[in-house]
Amino acid sequence: MTIEALPRGAAPFDTSGVIRDDNGVAHYQNLPSSLVAMLRDTVDAWPDNEAVVEVGGERLTYRDLWDRAARVTGGLHAEGVRRGDRVATLLPAGSDWVIGFLGTLLAGAVAVPVNTRFTEPEIDYVLSDSGARYTFRPGQPLPDGAPFAVDDLGKDDLAAIFYTSGTTGFPKGAMISHENFLSNVETAIRVIDLDRSEGPRLRNLVSVPLFHVTGCNSQLLVQLAIGGTTVVLPTFDVQRFLHTIEDERIDVLTSVPAIYALALAQPNFHEFTVDTVTRIAYGGAPIAPSLVHQITRVFTQARVGNGFGLTETSSIATYLPHEWAAEHADSVGFAAPVVDLALDAPNPDTGVGELLIRGPNVVASYWNKPDASARTFVDGWLHSGDLARIDDEGLVHIVDRAKDMINRGGENVYSVEVENALAGAPGVAEAAVVGVPDEVMGEKVGAVVVPAPGAEFEPDAVIGYLAERLADFKIPQYFTVSAEPLPRNPGGKLLKHKLREQTEWGPPVRGR
Repeated sequence: MTIEALPRGAAPFDTSGVIRDDNGVAHYQNLPSSLVAMLRDTVDAWPDNEAVVEVGGERLTYRDLWDRAARVTGGLHAEGVRRGDRVATLLPAGSDWVIGFLGTLLAGAVAVPVNTRFTEPEIDYVLSDSGARYTFRPGQPLPDGAPFAVDDLGKDDLAAIFYTSGTTGFPKGAMISHENFLSNVETAIRVIDLDRSEGPRLRNLVSVPLFHVTGCNSQLLVQLAIGGTTVVLPTFDVQRFLHTIEDERIDVLTSVPAIYALALAQPNFHEFTVDTVTRIAYGGAPIAPSLVHQITRVFTQARVGNGFGLTETSSIATYLPHEWAAEHADSVGFAAPVVDLALDAPNPDTGVGELLIRGPNVVASYWNKPDASARTFVDGWLHSGDLARIDDEGLVHIVDRAKDMINRGGENVYSVEVENALAGAPGVAEAAVVGVPDEVMGEKVGAVVVPAPGAEFEPDAVIGYLAERLADFKIPQYFTVSAEPLPRNPGGKLLKHKLREQTEWGPPVRGR
């Protein structure tokens, strides 16, 4: 069965220089041949520009960064690491992480960033599954040797393996090629609307982990491509986050909605100067329209936007730009310039189907997982596992994970849609929606709610709020209040199977 890509709709992004191959897949023209070539070009153009700043640590120019990374490459070579070997890192975010990552690439080896929040068995699994020849470890000096760098890497060469943090089972390693990386870099530049000429003046604060594709691929590597400065916050602290924005004169921010809400809620927020910030991106969780308005009110110079992607898409698949951000806060935006989207088996009534994604940013397969690869990557299309609908303008609305959809007496209730509505409800800090077993209906809708600090959860007020935004059958009939944050895996994804197993539901607060 041939899958037809959906029309791009009103997507406002620059699509110049995009061509399609014989299989219909779009590609950017004139990309560098590899990440190594990209970095070499930047080093040659801006050797004395500040490249990496570790908050509380060292500051490196592009010349410093290249020289240090090349010495790590020499050290890895002395340790027996050769082209194609895997090199894992357990280092915390900071300058050593960046130097080790780039040193691995300069060796022609394959970087394996390890989620340091994984459990010991998960870490051991990643190191074993990847067959890592060498591992950067905390407390150990980076390998050092005569400077060395390969110069003939190509776009199809494997550059890294990023392990997904699945909600069940061991993680899977997404195999990211140099073209996957470079395509995402170009996409980020276009959708966030960065001007390459301003690159050397831009300063990006990375406050999310570098072992995730958001921090590495859509922040660090973007700055390395345009000659900008990457300021890395090793551990998150909201006051340090705000001080760093002011002290380092940050231009670009990317984080999850909860971090912006936390920052804006600080009693001393008004004491910080934040008017250097010109771009703010968010994603990874529902965001309330009121929070979008609040962000734009206080970051007066900033354009905001909502990004969506997966490890398997090397980061960005869709993006909602500033002009649509508040009015369409429940959308993750339009397909990126080289991304095609389709829906598998859409419901004729709702238009909801599994989101399929195609593009040069989509990885080819999982490492050592032929069965999972065959199920997920079919005829060039990534089966995302996300249920979505795409409106006539081309705006994508993620409504649920396929496995999390609630079947309430034959009516499909998409938990993400309900969670989106709950994101703006009075007194709610965060919420997760799951199915509650019911002998008559099969399932009913339940919500686990974490109250906002200092707020008292009032079901009647929340139900009244939801009644103005959701069909009646989608409003939760069960509520449970949690004093603890919702359970998440090391990648920040909700562990809904744990909520289903562990939540004790009281009597319903609503009938039917």
